[in-house]
Amino acid sequence: MSVLALVLVGVGVLAVIGVVVGVMDAAQSRAWRRVAADRRRNWEVRHGGGYYDSWGDEDGD
Repeated sequence: MSVLALVLVGVGVLAVIGVVVGVMDAAQSRAWRRVAADRRRNWEVRHGGGYYDSWGDEDGD
């Protein structure tokens, strides 16, 4: 097997892995969004809810 064929097979394998990971990620995205929304609601309950300005505690110049 030539080096060029080996490189092409390697690129093909990487492409197939990329497609498989993309499809699996798309299939799980709804579940991850639900988890993120639940975590955000829990955080808002613990910290008073509403918009949290992460820069609000800066002294400024």
